[in-house]
Amino acid sequence: MFELSYTESEAVFLSLKVALFAVGLSLPLGIFVAWVLARMEFPGKTVLDAIIHVPLVMPPVVVGYLLLLLLGRKGILGSWIYDTFGVTIGFSWQGAAVAAAVMSFPLMVRAIRLSIEAIDPHLEQAARTLGAGRLDVFFSVTLPLAGSGIVVGAILAFARALGEFGATITFVSAIPGETNTLPISLYTIVQTPGEETGAIRLVALSLVIAFGAMFAAEVISRRVRKRITGS
Repeated sequence: MFELSYTESEAVFLSLKVALFAVGLSLPLGIFVAWVLARMEFPGKTVLDAIIHVPLVMPPVVVGYLLLLLLGRKGILGSWIYDTFGVTIGFSWQGAAVAAAVMSFPLMVRAIRLSIEAIDPHLEQAARTLGAGRLDVFFSVTLPLAGSGIVVGAILAFARALGEFGATITFVSAIPGETNTLPISLYTIVQTPGEETGAIRLVALSLVIAFGAMFAAEVISRRVRKRITGS
């Protein structure tokens, strides 16, 4: 009962690949945006913050459709990418990774931002008075002290990317072996009569992955925090 079929195994590995690519794609930008929101004051900051968190409250299908309008082969940006590089983002696993990255980005930014805001600004100011530049302070003080938040943000984004469904199926559809991720595969199986056993396997696997990601986030966060504080 608990032995995965080839199609199910393919969906699992594809989901892992998409989630890892999504996190790798968005993490550098997520760290930068979190630092900007935590440490800078500028006109339009509230608007930027709202834009970043819109995917959390907007229906995922709407996000997927907007991605299709923007990055589809005939989209505003997607047509230029296709004409220039011959690359189609929509209806590909790369497109699934983009959709997952967009949907998980707010969780990543929020975790990292809270971690940066918890850092005593006097530590950064002390480094500046000793002659360190803003970039040196960021890499030598801010980034190490925000390590636990960065790790937690990356893991939360990874878990969210694994479970992404609405934006993905709207933007890249359900193509076996290409975009048929774990949630999409589960949806397909549920619609197929007589596949209850396969659905139970995928549900159980999804629960294990979700619990494992949250557990890992907590354990790693504690270890990083203990290493930083030395206690």
